[in-house]
Amino acid sequence: MQRAPHSPRLSAIALTSVAALALVGCSAGGSNGSAGMSSAADGAGVSSSAGSAQGVAAGATVTDMSGAQITLPQEVDSVIATDNRTFRTLDEWGVELSAAPKQIMYKGEGGPSYLDDADVKDIGNHREPDMEAFVTAEPDVVLNGQRFRDRKAEIDELTGDAAIVDTDFDPVKTPLDEGLKELTTLLGDTTGHQEEAKQLNADFDAAVERAKEAYDPEQTVMGLIATGGDLAYVAPSTGRSIGPLFDILGLTPALEQSGSDNHQGDDISVEAIASSNPDWIIVMDRDAAIGEENATAKELIEQSEALKDVPAVKEGHIVHLPADLYVAEDIQNYTTIMEDLADAFEGAR
Repeated sequence: MQRAPHSPRLSAIALTSVAALALVGCSAGGSNGSAGMSSAADGAGVSSSAGSAQGVAAGATVTDMSGAQITLPQEVDSVIATDNRTFRTLDEWGVELSAAPKQIMYKGEGGPSYLDDADVKDIGNHREPDMEAFVTAEPDVVLNGQRFRDRKAEIDELTGDAAIVDTDFDPVKTPLDEGLKELTTLLGDTTGHQEEAKQLNADFDAAVERAKEAYDPEQTVMGLIATGGDLAYVAPSTGRSIGPLFDILGLTPALEQSGSDNHQGDDISVEAIASSNPDWIIVMDRDAAIGEENATAKELIEQSEALKDVPAVKEGHIVHLPADLYVAEDIQNYTTIMEDLADAFEGAR
């Protein structure tokens, strides 16, 4: 399906002089994992006559998360983003979107402003998206990834000559900390916010180091997800959201049982949790993030008769992850997680 010709938008605003931004792509070796990095020495700079609209550095060449070099159009009037890991960053940097999947955004306090913006078309969710929105929004740039990763080819076909920037990475295949920083760098290059991106990465690194220093590896950790009114097991390394924390911080698992990367975790009984006798519990409340009115993670743990004598429960060594994490697994949330863990570990000394 061909998209209609672009019409000018009065709302497009110039962020800064492109000469000041001068963005360029990475060297051709994008497969080395340095996605999103750019250097003036590469010589692929942006023409000073190119404008920067909608918060995107028009004319810039970036290397996306797939390793492909993408040159952004000289004029950018419409931007679509689909990756939950990008919404907070784009919102904070003032990037205007013409369409986004609002149904998979966090609707509680602190959710992205795009939710309440009538000018942002709702693509719906990744399971039953309104693909027509990719046509009617007439995008010049599409930032696509995470839950929409499998629709990349379809989006490319629907959006004609739009620049499709792949923001996706799999934390099972790419270490989470590396992926988050590469993605943040890519977003900085794409929007002209390289300094802000560097600061986000530096804040994350500092929080990780603090949490590492505070943790006692002799204390064991259990990862859990509250979903459907029950507690589910999160396997070290592979488990959703919490699993990679074991590798990043060198956490000692209370239960070394293999598991999947399923978004709802893996089945486990409270008796099995209790028998693993964890010193710490790290828990994500999936139900709260998606608006399901089930027993909260706090209630499931603290009101469980089977768990009352577990060291983590008796000592209050339970770290609850940010309420929106399940739908906002961005670098800001993971920085908060590292800081919360550092606070908890330091407080237990």
